[in-house]
Amino acid sequence: MNELMIGIDIGGTTVKIGLINHDGEILVKWEIPTNKDNAGQAVINDIWTSITEMIAKHKIENEIIGIGVGAPGFINPETGIVEEAVNIGWKNFNLTEELHRLCNLPVFIENDANLAALAENWKGSGNSAENLIFITLGTGVGGGIIANGEILNGTNGTAGEIGHILVAPNEYRCNCGRVGCLEAIASATGIVHMAMDHINKAPHGVLAACYNQRGMLEAKDVFDCAMAGDEASQRIINRMAEALGMAMANLAVTINPSHIIIGGGVSKAGEPLLAKITAAFKKYALPRVSDCCEVKLAQLDNDAGMIGAAYLVKSWFEKQGI
Repeated sequence: MNELMIGIDIGGTTVKIGLINHDGEILVKWEIPTNKDNAGQAVINDIWTSITEMIAKHKIENEIIGIGVGAPGFINPETGIVEEAVNIGWKNFNLTEELHRLCNLPVFIENDANLAALAENWKGSGNSAENLIFITLGTGVGGGIIANGEILNGTNGTAGEIGHILVAPNEYRCNCGRVGCLEAIASATGIVHMAMDHINKAPHGVLAACYNQRGMLEAKDVFDCAMAGDEASQRIINRMAEALGMAMANLAVTINPSHIIIGGGVSKAGEPLLAKITAAFKKYALPRVSDCCEVKLAQLDNDAGMIGAAYLVKSWFEKQGI
């Protein structure tokens, strides 16, 4: 091993850490719990303690050249400050400064969805595209945009918040407080919300039976019922795909990407869901835009954040000519 990068993906439940080489290969990876006590004050110390143990174990003290970090929420990469990460408890937390103080190495931070976009473009489905949109469908809807080869951050790091594109201003309320955000329809949460609305209207249907059997409902249940032929479930999935396709079409006419990559837990529904999303995208998009844009599933799954974090380090050194 030589000239290794550390990629860190901080989540609300676990922190994923990897030792990654210049080719984007993960040589060692592990996880630690995210300690959210006292507004996440112990998280950075926990991370560095874990890293030092791993460095000592592999005897690579002099081979680490830098650390990249991804975290959820609103992040300003220029200042190194996590302005707000609700899932962890951070507010105006100077992550870069805190970690650099411990490791004395170059530290770079980014929003976790932006890192996933960078990773998919480097080692996944993006094929080093100059213009790419990455969308992650999970509990919420996140995303990252690469324009002219660079991640798009905007004035204060809010660019690429794809989940908050308005697609249905008279329908569901989003966690952000507004009504009609894409996240309120296309996320796992949104799918379940639509399903529960249907159950309230049709308490003896297939979805209601699924709910009553376990006392709960997940997005996967709706997909399974749809695949089994339940028309109500199929309408919910179609509504979700339609909203996402419309949002993608509006984004694409602005960015003109060659690739749109779909990732996150909901994307595990696979090719049948991708086909619906792609059809909706082509329905709403300007043909000149959609004809040159490929919609694909993400490849890197849970490793994307770590790989994207390592890419921050790699690209900085390349720009310095080092």
